[in-house]
Amino acid sequence: MKLDLMVITVHPDDAELGAGGTIAKYVAEGKKVGIVDLTRGELGTRGTAETRKLEAQRAAEILGVHVRENLELRDGFFRNDEENQLPIIRIIRKYCPEIVITNALEDRHPDHGRASSLVNDSLFLSGLRRIETFDNQTAQEAFRPRLQLQLIQDKYIRPDIILDITPYWDIKERSILAYTTQFNATGDDHEPQTYISNPDFMESTRGRALEFGRNIQTKYAEGFTTRKLLGIRDIFELL
Repeated sequence: MKLDLMVITVHPDDAELGAGGTIAKYVAEGKKVGIVDLTRGELGTRGTAETRKLEAQRAAEILGVHVRENLELRDGFFRNDEENQLPIIRIIRKYCPEIVITNALEDRHPDHGRASSLVNDSLFLSGLRRIETFDNQTAQEAFRPRLQLQLIQDKYIRPDIILDITPYWDIKERSILAYTTQFNATGDDHEPQTYISNPDFMESTRGRALEFGRNIQTKYAEGFTTRKLLGIRDIFELL
């Protein structure tokens, strides 16, 4: 299956938090959309890799994505090297997405910036035909997406693009809250509270979406950065 949009992020729930509205929007518009999680999030303070897997499946159903895969890289300790680049190259060549969204360029969580660099380098290498990869013993063709964007996560980074997600905010929120071990914890489960499990975290997520929305005269929006200058064909399409 060829995808129009692929979100490749390091932890299950990163895609929902940073681009859940964007994912829901393009699914609703008939685009083929997929999510690839690089790790199982096994170092998370709350829950387990197994519960995160079930939560990710539920979130994928809420968003309506066409595929969700997990590359099972080592949470917290993956490196930007050949061993970790090759699985990403294979998944890119398997689905040939036109646009890829990945983690923030830099962030509070060290995995986020490292994953962004790893995906960036893997996308470039995926376009080199002399790098040989196989899918079920079938040789894959070189492929490089047209565009890569990065999320804006915990650390505020000025966006290069802001996308209206107002009609899809409820879907985004439900997809995040599918991670019941991670968000809006009451403390009744006897697991430690974390930075993201406090209900205030969801309020800040909503506040960020409202802030971005206000900048383009809409209610809710998501922001993204780009590593390169983007061109347009019609300035009248800009808000």
